[in-house]
Amino acid sequence: MEIIKIKKLSEKAVVPVRATEGSAGMDLCACIEEGITLKGGETALIPTGIAAEIPKGFGLFIFPRSGLSIKHGIGLLNSVGVVDSDYRGEIKVGVINQISESYTIEPGERIAQMVLMPVALANTVVVDSLEETDRGDGGFGSTGRK
Repeated sequence: MEIIKIKKLSEKAVVPVRATEGSAGMDLCACIEEGITLKGGETALIPTGIAAEIPKGFGLFIFPRSGLSIKHGIGLLNSVGVVDSDYRGEIKVGVINQISESYTIEPGERIAQMVLMPVALANTVVVDSLEETDRGDGGFGSTGRK
């Protein structure tokens, strides 16, 4: 099992843990002094009060919490956040209220989840041609609807 070293940047920070043995993600909590109310369409950058040392060859990927998204319309601004293994600053979560009803994020509330995943560290090479495939350069929707 891999280890993620966590540094608390605030006494109020909540250290992420997996809720169950089979949980893929660990909840990230809002490390704020008072509630932040988001009206429909509004965004905010929510501090977690933690920094992490991520093993080389891995990244921390930040996903929305399904309950918060489905019940209250709170999602992530960039769909999925990426925390690189060499980043040592505070992990913050960009959120958006995707519905018209206002929602207040409370101190300590679980706002997102982080998942440690391996990443392929690749380099790029400029070439004159690419290997042909059946799909070719067919873009969005080119494979049809099933």
